Amino acid sequence: MSDLISEILAYIGMASILLAFLLETRDALSSKGKIYLLLMAFGSGLLAIRAYLISEWAFFILEVVWCGAAVIALISSENVEIQPSS
Repeated sequence: MSDLISEILAYIGMASILLAFLLETRDALSSKGKIYLLLMAFGSGLLAIRAYLISEWAFFILEVVWCGAAVIALISSENVEIQPSS
């Protein structure tokens, strides 16, 4: 059963990242926009879980860094939106 869950996580994560990429390359999303970053963080987070479950350490590190970069960008963009203009 955990193999099935692991596979499902992988496909959902992959679909999320591919959707973000597809929409960005079609100019439907900005690579700095909230939806794009959420899709990337969600997808790479799921793929990181999958990589951990199957002990693929290089892939795990890649996905953790990718997820972290998306989360940091999300936090940074929210801080910019919250600060009042001078």
